[in-house]
Amino acid sequence: MYYYRYENAEVSCCYKYLMFSYNIIFWLAGAAFIAIGFWAWSEKGVLLDLTQVTRLHGFDPVWLVLVVGGVTFTLGFAGCVGALRENICLLKFFSGVIGLIFFLELIVAVLAVVFQSQVREWINEFFLQNIKAYRDDIDLQNLIDSLQKMNHCCGAQEPDDWDLNVYFSCNGTHRSREKCGVPFSCCIIDPAVS
Repeated sequence: MYYYRYENAEVSCCYKYLMFSYNIIFWLAGAAFIAIGFWAWSEKGVLLDLTQVTRLHGFDPVWLVLVVGGVTFTLGFAGCVGALRENICLLKFFSGVIGLIFFLELIVAVLAVVFQSQVREWINEFFLQNIKAYRDDIDLQNLIDSLQKMNHCCGAQEPDDWDLNVYFSCNGTHRSREKCGVPFSCCIIDPAVS
């Protein structure tokens, strides 16, 4: 089999290196997300005992960081090498996955609008499950605290949602210092004190 080599590039050098530089940023960002994800797992001790992955009761934000990092790294690599080497296969993979992600986002948005009540119920149940696991995972705790501060809210619907957490519950005989309370992120800072 003979390969024919063109004298001139099929793609303008300006477009080629513009796409290469654009994708190398995403490739490096994907590598950084993966590194941060594994660093977070090593800080929690998950890498020393991988069975901890299956024992997590709430949502672990590190999973999201690792998945986003993996997808970004793969797409950045395909776009970077595909643009630099003018590899049609990698460029088709890159554009196909970008198109697939766009259509999946579009479908999710349409389904969220059509099934608003079910989505709200599912999100509420998701937050309640994570409120129960608030003290089990430091990353989850930081995520809930930042969401509550940013949105000026407390709990999934109301502050009484924190009764589901064993540390904040008024029910039972446990002797937690936080009993019948809420996390600090629920508190509103008095502007007169600041």
